[in-house]
Amino acid sequence: MLSFSIFVLLLKPDKLKNIDLEIINRIKKLVQKRGQNFVLVPHVNPDGDAIGSTVGLACILENAGHKCTVVVPNDYPAFYNWLIGFATVLNFDRNKGAAKKAISSADTIFCLDFNEIERTGKLKDVVSEFTKTKILVDHHPYPKDFCDYLISDTSYSSTAELIFDLAVQLGLKKNITIEAANALFTGIMTDTGSFSHNISNPNTFKVVSELISLGIDTETIHSNVYHNYSADRMKLLGYCLNEKMVVYPELRTAYISLSKQELEKFNFAPGDAEGFVNYPLSIQGIVFTALFMEKDDHVKISFRSKGSFPANAFSSEHFNGGGHLNAAGGESELSFAETIEKFKSLLPEYKKQLLEN
Repeated sequence: MLSFSIFVLLLKPDKLKNIDLEIINRIKKLVQKRGQNFVLVPHVNPDGDAIGSTVGLACILENAGHKCTVVVPNDYPAFYNWLIGFATVLNFDRNKGAAKKAISSADTIFCLDFNEIERTGKLKDVVSEFTKTKILVDHHPYPKDFCDYLISDTSYSSTAELIFDLAVQLGLKKNITIEAANALFTGIMTDTGSFSHNISNPNTFKVVSELISLGIDTETIHSNVYHNYSADRMKLLGYCLNEKMVVYPELRTAYISLSKQELEKFNFAPGDAEGFVNYPLSIQGIVFTALFMEKDDHVKISFRSKGSFPANAFSSEHFNGGGHLNAAGGESELSFAETIEKFKSLLPEYKKQLLEN
């Protein structure tokens, strides 16, 4: 760790105009030293925003004359492969030696799209033991103190949107090429559900407008992400909706659960269940949904909600998780059946909130 104090930066939504310039200047000095060696790390099970923000920032920094390596903790969905070609990416699960070497030789680590070190999965110890500069850029609430610089603002739709404004503030706008813009737009698009939620801040559309002006093809990007699924994934979705969706209209809640055997039956690959938790929210009157997936040593859970029901608080209090008000994740070390029973038993405690939402 560096000897100076840790800085916490809560950015303002209007293109970072009201930030502490001392903090920006410190980071600016780092990126202005040509030939720096940067490693960029997203969270475990990286989604579109994690991939988009890391690849986008890597492109920007490489265009500014630096060496960049993205180290992902584990596999990412195959429908983001078209983005990966824009950056050097190492998968820690598949190539621990090369990933550790890249991190140990780095001058600075950028931690992107997560708010606590545990979100790096098996990379936790490697990142924690890194003694040089660490910078966190994220839009999730309640960030933990594990980096030298913390840039956090929950008013942003996505980390990718935040990266764009930060790059501009650092004097790197000229380095945002179409490849970087493709990645950043992907992050914004996926974290807003194709611009269906978390879009109340006009700055989101200002940034998107800037990215489009760089020449990105938004229709192609949308197709690359949402029209690039496997047949097995589509069959799994049909099975979930027809066989595995449980609805409690009296509690305005629905959930889907998938055991290991069911996932294996449909040749499950990373990303295949992305978005599944959102489908029950389309049912009239439903304001809270969950998706349970059985893993080897835990149960992975996704939560979504509408209106004021706090999916993040529910997850944090009961399932070791957290996230945004209407989108959160968690996990359970109970058995698959016990986890689902726990969820069902908790719902009556929230009946008043669910009905009044």
